[in-house]
Amino acid sequence: MEKEVRVRFAPSPTGALHIGGLRTALYNFLFARKMGGKMLLRIEDTDQNRFVPGAEEYILESLAWVGIQIDEGPQQGGPYGPYKQSERKQSYKQFALKLVEEGNAYYAFDTPEELEQMRERLSAAKVVSPQYNAITRATMKNSLTLPEDEVKARLASGEPYVIRLKVPRKEEVRLNDLVRGWVMWHSSQIDDKVLMKSDGMPTYHLANVVDDHEMKITHVIRGEEWLPSAPVHVLLYKFLGWENEMPQFAHLPLLLKPDGNGKLSKRDAEKHGFSIFPLQWKDPLTGETASGFREDGYLPDALVNFLVFLGWNPGTQQEIFSMEELIKAFSIERIGKSGTKFDINKAKWFNQQYLKTKTDKELSQYLLNDLKNKNISCNPERAERICAVMKERVTFPGDFWNEGKYFFEEPVAYDEGIVSSKWTNEAVLIISEFKDAIKEQKNIGAEQAKITLNEILEKNQVKIGKVLQALRLAVTGTGAGPDLMQIIEILGKDETVRRIDKALAILNSKVKV
Repeated sequence: MEKEVRVRFAPSPTGALHIGGLRTALYNFLFARKMGGKMLLRIEDTDQNRFVPGAEEYILESLAWVGIQIDEGPQQGGPYGPYKQSERKQSYKQFALKLVEEGNAYYAFDTPEELEQMRERLSAAKVVSPQYNAITRATMKNSLTLPEDEVKARLASGEPYVIRLKVPRKEEVRLNDLVRGWVMWHSSQIDDKVLMKSDGMPTYHLANVVDDHEMKITHVIRGEEWLPSAPVHVLLYKFLGWENEMPQFAHLPLLLKPDGNGKLSKRDAEKHGFSIFPLQWKDPLTGETASGFREDGYLPDALVNFLVFLGWNPGTQQEIFSMEELIKAFSIERIGKSGTKFDINKAKWFNQQYLKTKTDKELSQYLLNDLKNKNISCNPERAERICAVMKERVTFPGDFWNEGKYFFEEPVAYDEGIVSSKWTNEAVLIISEFKDAIKEQKNIGAEQAKITLNEILEKNQVKIGKVLQALRLAVTGTGAGPDLMQIIEILGKDETVRRIDKALAILNSKVKV
């Protein structure tokens, strides 16, 4: 009988969840659901110095917003809890002591000053990467170099110490990664990582391995930035006797800057005008507020669809996937090794596609909410008609108001570029005749407005391209937008005539016609 697939997303509550972290959570969730397994959330809060209030709640809200369902975690509970590392403190120490007793770890009493002196010595000797390892440990103050009775005395007196992993001096560490294939490190490249800090809290390395083992994790799907830690974890599984139960690893490709040159950072995102956070985040320490994809107007389904393609492809031409379709199509085998450019324009494209699939009634709720916030009344039927006209041109829900204000407010200014290039004698003549013609009609629909305009153009032997932008300018104040005749129908005859009269009065005085 095959083991149940169990994966985990294990963020640290040290700030807002990075969009790359959300992608990692998404891949874990898709794989778990595809395999009929479980998705765990574990909060890795062993570094209390970096703990940020509100960060855990932010992580939970972000996952829920995009539809990532957690089977076991701090909120849901489960058979392998608690699911916060700070609440599992006692279980780690026994494993650290077991490693010491069996000669795979040791006590180190070095002070911060002594560690700095060691690094300075190595740097002076032109060592490229100074580290506490199989060679340098022999010159330091630890249980491998001190007499046994002195070690016992130091421990009994309460002298601060850490427990370090004893990395073998000449050994090859291998890992068959599900994304990268076989990866190998020589133990000389690995330093003696601290496993237990002087405050009694475990480091990421020990806590991570112990928790994954005790929570029966079968697959560790995480970012490429954790690949350098992998040999330490492989050694820990070996030393703790869990080598045959070690989870399979899959290290995901990096998210790159839009130009592909280096890892995506908050600064890079700001430079290109987008966020790297799922939700808006106010840093409680600095007071700074950073926008999020939700507040910028991205739909959760669209963001999921965008994120899944940052490193994975379905092997088909299909681009739009529901969550159910993603679960069915997803596989680790189709995750690429190389980093992926973060193309925000593609994210916008996905958002457009998802908005287009919504009904006019669903879209109208976005517009009605914005209007309510601005104390502008609008009956639902009219809001639906406006959204129907605009839906092919909008990227975000807020665009219905931002780009369609002219449905509710007459122009107070006119696009100067259009005025100077399109507001001509010819245009004024046609616009004036058009206004007079529709004034005489009982009602004006889009089709009737189009017929009326075409008749006037034909009579005057003027092409529509000479006039249409100027007419749009008179009605909306802008030079571009959805079908003008449909705009006129929604505004109605009286409002359209009033706006054209106003534009003629203002613009004819500015431009010699």
